[in-house]
Amino acid sequence: MAKKVIKKAVKGEVSGESKLFAFLAYFLGLIGFVIVLLAKKKDSFAMYHAKQSLVLSIFAVIVYVCGMFIPIIGWFIILPLGYLAILIFWIMGVIRALTGEEKPLPIIGKYGENLKL
Repeated sequence: MAKKVIKKAVKGEVSGESKLFAFLAYFLGLIGFVIVLLAKKKDSFAMYHAKQSLVLSIFAVIVYVCGMFIPIIGWFIILPLGYLAILIFWIMGVIRALTGEEKPLPIIGKYGENLKL
């Protein structure tokens, strides 16, 4: 299996504006993704985090739907654990966006890297 290369920005390499748009992608969810897509499509750092944010939003919808429509197990296991995972992934994404790091979110991040927009 090929090793994935984690890109960490050299100090000053990623602009503050790119970090701001990457943060907005996580902070505003789907709306943030659309904002980055329209305003910063050519900015690879902001788009990377926008794609990660989009995958996180889709994961949140899947957790909600599965949790609500699977009785008992969904209500007491899927929803609490899913929401905890979403919160942890969201915090990780925000920290990585603000520090200038391009690293996929655990478990679901690989799907964001495969998106072609």
